[in-house]
Amino acid sequence: MTPPPPEPPHGIWDTAPAARWEDAFLSGNGEYGIMVFGQPHAERIVFNHHRFVLPNGTRHARAPRIADRLPLVRDLVLAGRRAEAGALLADGRELRWTQSFHPGYAMTIDAADGPAASGYRRSTDFATGEVVVGWDAGRRRSFVSRADAMAVTHVDMPAFVVGLTADLPGRPDDVRYDVTAYRRGGHAFLRVRGRYPRDGGGAYGFEGLTLVAGDAEATGDRVAVRGPALLTTVLDRRAEAPWRTGELEETLLARAGAGYDELLARHTAVHTPMYRRVSLDLGVPARERNLPVGELIARQNADPATPLPALLERLFHCGRYLLISASGVLPPRLTGLWLGAWDAAWAGDFTTDANLNLQLAGANIGALPEVTAAHAALVRGQVDDWRRNAQAIYGARGLLAPGRTDGEHGNLFHFRADWPWAAWLAGADWLLHPLWEHHLVTGEPPGELAGWLAEAADFFVDFLTVTDDSGAVVVVPSFSPETGPPDPSGRPVYVAVNATMDVAAARHALATAAEATGVDRWADLRARLPAYRVDARGALAEWAWPGGAGDEDHRHVSHLYPVWPLDEINPDDTPELAAAAHRALALRGDENLSAHGSLHRALVAARLRDAALVQENLLKIVGNDMFFRSLMSAHNPGLEIYNADAVHTLPGVLIEALVHSRPNLVWLLPAAPAALAAGTLRGVACRGGVRVEELSWDGDGLRARLVAAADRRVTVRSPYGERVVDLAAGVAAELTLP
Repeated sequence: MTPPPPEPPHGIWDTAPAARWEDAFLSGNGEYGIMVFGQPHAERIVFNHHRFVLPNGTRHARAPRIADRLPLVRDLVLAGRRAEAGALLADGRELRWTQSFHPGYAMTIDAADGPAASGYRRSTDFATGEVVVGWDAGRRRSFVSRADAMAVTHVDMPAFVVGLTADLPGRPDDVRYDVTAYRRGGHAFLRVRGRYPRDGGGAYGFEGLTLVAGDAEATGDRVAVRGPALLTTVLDRRAEAPWRTGELEETLLARAGAGYDELLARHTAVHTPMYRRVSLDLGVPARERNLPVGELIARQNADPATPLPALLERLFHCGRYLLISASGVLPPRLTGLWLGAWDAAWAGDFTTDANLNLQLAGANIGALPEVTAAHAALVRGQVDDWRRNAQAIYGARGLLAPGRTDGEHGNLFHFRADWPWAAWLAGADWLLHPLWEHHLVTGEPPGELAGWLAEAADFFVDFLTVTDDSGAVVVVPSFSPETGPPDPSGRPVYVAVNATMDVAAARHALATAAEATGVDRWADLRARLPAYRVDARGALAEWAWPGGAGDEDHRHVSHLYPVWPLDEINPDDTPELAAAAHRALALRGDENLSAHGSLHRALVAARLRDAALVQENLLKIVGNDMFFRSLMSAHNPGLEIYNADAVHTLPGVLIEALVHSRPNLVWLLPAAPAALAAGTLRGVACRGGVRVEELSWDGDGLRARLVAAADRRVTVRSPYGERVVDLAAGVAAELTLP
């Protein structure tokens, strides 16, 4: 029963079982996620749900009402007493973390040990979302259905026992579970219920229910099965009692007559077209393209100074697959949608100052509006909280977004005296930008986004009331995540003046609000914003204010927001500022080589058309042992911390290096690194409603086929020259540049 490997490069396969959950193969439908690992006769499937977060008393935490302190905070910052200002802004609070994302439970599929599992192979098919484990004497197939909102597993073994276990690493003692097996109307069910501690100030608990269809008998808390069986599972999280077991049963019974193949076909009708819209072919030889994932990783680790095209190609497709699978009711978390142990790093939440937007870098240009819709759902569910934050902290209209959220609310409470998240003013503009980019790519009317953009602009109208001697407004207090200029003693103090990211966000918010609403009532304020500052080294400064020398070994590059994603600073329109931004990027060290830092640098390098720097930053990821055997990534080298930043961001980096666009302008091969010397990229969506149906390139030139949704004149630039192309709606135009 050993299954063939999936079509390369649209999948991964391995000949070694996953001995640990980090190497589990993954599937998801944007709400549920499963992690498949273990031995042939003892498999484990961990069930995850986007909304499984552990109450910790912050569910109803709110931003402090300190607007009356703003004048004093500003006076202290401008007087150089920034630490005192930070303490006043913090309202005496200590840092409180969001509710931590946690795994649900594991399904166990155990059989009596038989002969050695010869011919063992496990695989994930990116195009279908199916995880298959097989050997000569057995096979298991699993996926998570987008069509039916359930996890599905088919087991083909002579005899086995199915159970549920809460024994996952790090589970808090006060999270209680009970597991039971029972029959109803001739059907065997397995149920797990998890109860949160009642003093947690949050939800009641969660439930999982599995229908075992086959020759099955419920015995105690397990189900014994003879012969093949279909296991379908639904999950639920309860804000309060009672449980909804009856409704979950009816959901499963409604599909009880469907077989595995029918359920899979219903799912792939939704999943596969999303996945197939964009592809990358780097001309990898078939013998390398067919390698198992473990050998791909081993080959790259053996030569860390040279990117392996076969691995880059596979990571491109895996990144898209996991991004799709982790996006639905919410966008991807720090771990996407998957976790096999409790106590997630950084609460496994949505870290909004960098990580979330980086993971979305390839969504719009990668033709995945469904992923952007998931992000819109997160914003829509929290925008009222952003309004309350702005009013409570600054007495202002508009939107003030937090630096992190658990997905249940957007209240700003994660700060303390030396971490002034209340002073990060760019959050709303930064988080709304992927939605604005969706408008630029698709041409769809901005709809509700126009109102949100207007509110983001109105926040700056109310906040920017301090001016300098020249009449320019002063952004105070201000914060550049996650660093700050030192005080006289050399100690960094994070609350500051005119953080470049905040200045860029204000300029962008005021401009996009005017464009989205068709009414420019923000022009005067926009004209009075401070100019960007270039320091004595010729580098774009992190603070447009005297004395703002930052930490040049810091993981974040927040001051390069006007380069990526805003494209306000670029080599075509602002060459001097682009050169200053490039100098700032070159001066920045790597701190701990965090994945988000390296790929953020790569995205900026692509916008500045520095192919060598793109490759240098890609190598910090692929050349530093940062991918598990599932191709899920780590946050740091040496497989330290399970984290989706790298794998989700990497497709966006590769697309930006091969195709960049602004309305009416398409740059082909703007920053193609040496590792991408030849290849074909298909399906990229450009800002301005143009699609690159196909781009093929090698050392002799390029060929491209472009199509637009409406009649449009487009300037096409590349290293091989420039052309002006008139595109008729829906008619493909071929272009060759030798």
